[in-house]
Amino acid sequence: MISVNNLSIEFSSQKLFDNINYVINPNDKIALVGKNGAGKSTMLKIIAGLQKPTEGAVAVPQGVTIGYLPQQMVLADSTTLIEETRKVFAHVQEMHRNLDAMSAELAERTDYDSDEYHALIDRVSSLTEQLAIVASDNYEADIERTLIGLGFLRSDFGRATSEFSGGWRMRIELAKILLQKPDVLLLDEPTNHLDIESIQWLESFLRTNAKAVVLVSHDRAFIDNVTNRTIEISCGKIYDYAVNYSKFVVLRQERIEQQMRAYRNQQKLIADTEDFIERFRYKATKSVQVQSRIKQLAKIERIEVDEVDTSHLSLRFPPAPRSGDFPLIIEDVGKAYGEHQVFDHATFTLRRGEKVAFVGKNGQGKSTLVKCIMNEIPYTGSLRIGHNVKIGYFAQNQAQLLDGEITVFDTIDRVAVGDIRTKIRDILGAFMFGGEASDKKVKVLSGGEKTRLAMIRLLLEPYNLLILDEPTNHLDMKTKDILKQAIKDFDGTVIVVSHDRDFLDGLVQKVYEFSNGEVRECLGGIYEFLEKKKLSSLRELEFSESSKAQQTKSKTPATTKAAPEPQPRVAPARLSYAEQRERDKALRRAGKKVEEAEADVSRRESELADIEAKIAAGDVSPDIFTAHADATKAVENAMSVWELAQTELDELKERYSAG
Repeated sequence: MISVNNLSIEFSSQKLFDNINYVINPNDKIALVGKNGAGKSTMLKIIAGLQKPTEGAVAVPQGVTIGYLPQQMVLADSTTLIEETRKVFAHVQEMHRNLDAMSAELAERTDYDSDEYHALIDRVSSLTEQLAIVASDNYEADIERTLIGLGFLRSDFGRATSEFSGGWRMRIELAKILLQKPDVLLLDEPTNHLDIESIQWLESFLRTNAKAVVLVSHDRAFIDNVTNRTIEISCGKIYDYAVNYSKFVVLRQERIEQQMRAYRNQQKLIADTEDFIERFRYKATKSVQVQSRIKQLAKIERIEVDEVDTSHLSLRFPPAPRSGDFPLIIEDVGKAYGEHQVFDHATFTLRRGEKVAFVGKNGQGKSTLVKCIMNEIPYTGSLRIGHNVKIGYFAQNQAQLLDGEITVFDTIDRVAVGDIRTKIRDILGAFMFGGEASDKKVKVLSGGEKTRLAMIRLLLEPYNLLILDEPTNHLDMKTKDILKQAIKDFDGTVIVVSHDRDFLDGLVQKVYEFSNGEVRECLGGIYEFLEKKKLSSLRELEFSESSKAQQTKSKTPATTKAAPEPQPRVAPARLSYAEQRERDKALRRAGKKVEEAEADVSRRESELADIEAKIAAGDVSPDIFTAHADATKAVENAMSVWELAQTELDELKERYSAG
């Protein structure tokens, strides 16, 4: 569909891309990955037509539409949320106005046999067909569904866009792009301003409703759940894999190992050749061989490997000073702004060494409770900080507190203590401040770079209670892994406010959900919480349906006004022989369906594994990628069939056990 041909781009005489070629096919879901500065965002801008390459071109067929969400944008403040979103359908509204005008003209004209009259009828017919194609009658429902999916409330629809924070205004722009239903969606860090529920909704939307998608994201779980193809940008080249990110990581490691072997062999060849030239440069009898080796050396195409991987660096923070057994005790804490009660009656206790997560939709009070803990705002109830607790707080505005006149290195050097001072350069390199970047003044750094620097400084100071508010928004995957391991090894207490499921997985032992003015505790990790939440939602749905049924029943005419006497509970009657046979037959049928579905899943997964083994062995033909996509889809379909069969069996068992 979209073809990238011989693409090259230079910045300051240094090539960012070098003769890149690839194709974006219909329904491709592509993760664009690479370290910070590799050129991911630049690639999206070039595909979107916002930036010109130095050489090469991007071929976009006529009629193909592109939607692009950048990391930063300027939004208008003169409209309400619903009016701003309706702008997407301005062309539909214009088509309706034109149709109304032409219909009125038809009603007034009487020259039924004229060419002009017939031409007008043709235009009306054509416009009516166009409106039917865009499903114009449903766009209001689409707007509402999309805005609610992204976390807005119906009560927000009439609010001015100027009332929303930057993160919520980015959601408005994302909603507008999704509603346009472009042929190709280009998304640059779309999850940075979304909560977990909105991310899950976006995942589902991109999988089922979107056409082709190219996205840049540091949220591993998100790109794993959405994408089926991974393109890595490294050293000016691209490496294209027809697999999701997790499988790409394995294949990439194999590629890097092969590259390193080839690189070492080539370096040995170069060293041997240079040694021969130096030894025999001035010997007349060897002049022909020397000249031949010099030409041979000049023709060698040097193998490049990516910069040294720093993910093995073990970042250990200074030991946390010992605090009391209960660093934080919260009893009946509440916070209201005017008549709006953000949350109330929050009650829980943190034990020393616990690592917990605050999760929930934006605006439900996560950061508000953190500000209460930091005593930045007044609150109701009792909030006690334990004995000898030293709090380290990473807030969204933390970067603004840095001294802009000193260097990156000095910023860290002034707070580092003990042996950690000897590893400052390594630590800065792990957080993408390697080489000359460590000598930059803080005031010239970007917002993301300042955020990372503030994170390093905070984590090097001797605290025993860390409160981290969205710490991963500007970190790439390797850096997040380093930070995650460092927090796991930290012997103090940690509160993490985050929407990054992969980051929280294996890091926290408790989850506190902020929802509907309450703070609820859930024991277990983030995925246990999400699973329980899903089951809870299903139970609420069942309860809702049961309530509706009761209401419907209560509205039917009664034969008497007197309320019926409550009936005593009796044990379920024993099934007759015929009923038992029917039950056993139904359970056997349902069980057989489950077994057949399980066997089909196993067979499909085996076929997929065979294809992936071929790819790992070096088969990169177009047919193998098509086969991989088909096999992946077949596994997903087989899993869906199994889930339905298992649900049916569980329902039958529950029905018969209840009598």
